[in-house]
Amino acid sequence: MSASRAASSQARALQRGLIVSCQADDNSVLNRPEIISAMAQMAERQGAVGVRINGARNIKAARRKVSVPIIGIEKLRLAGSGVYITPTFESVRRVQRAGADIIALDATGRRRPGSQCLEEIIREAKRSFGAVIMADVATLDEASRAAELGADLVATTLCGYTSSTRSRKGPAFDLVRDASCHLSIPVVLEGHVRKPEEVSKAFDFGAYAVVVGKAITDIEWLVGRFAAAVPKCRKACEPARDSQAGIYRP
Repeated sequence: MSASRAASSQARALQRGLIVSCQADDNSVLNRPEIISAMAQMAERQGAVGVRINGARNIKAARRKVSVPIIGIEKLRLAGSGVYITPTFESVRRVQRAGADIIALDATGRRRPGSQCLEEIIREAKRSFGAVIMADVATLDEASRAAELGADLVATTLCGYTSSTRSRKGPAFDLVRDASCHLSIPVVLEGHVRKPEEVSKAFDFGAYAVVVGKAITDIEWLVGRFAAAVPKCRKACEPARDSQAGIYRP
């Protein structure tokens, strides 16, 4: 299958669907391949059309568990650059070798580690192994440039996380709308999606697919939200239990 046909096939599999980002922080007890792959398996069983996975070990484990497309990334924080989502060609190659169907990378205008060039990374990835590239962007200009450089899809992943967009809050519906109108490649909404109704709204704005992560798979964040809702006076207000009778005393 040619590279263009492969890209088209992978993109079609995601159309009008939910992609679940199955990730955990580096220091989380959940950041283990067997747990991440179980999350991915759960997501597929509940109707996800794709999963987004960080790290070669986790991608390999998920590949054995799911048949839906895997959007692979490698978060790599290197000195001298704020770009950390699959920032180098070497990281792109590791993600591809691990079994990812689509490789997502930071396509913002920020300086990359080692002064690598986004254009060269995309060109070499396509030449070497026919990579299908998802460009994570923050602005319409970045989305347009990524499309010109050969990206197969763009995602709003970094809107709200760069210096020029840090004031932005919530899902980037307007960026999805504008990019969908200006570009001929699929535009995916990713970032800050917390409610099911926001998924529906994204499609109304022209999203090709929607990625949800934290609101589904971040157990620590979810527990923290519910724990924060517990009244601070819980212990003081709680009725005393009679240890002998096993009943609450009035």
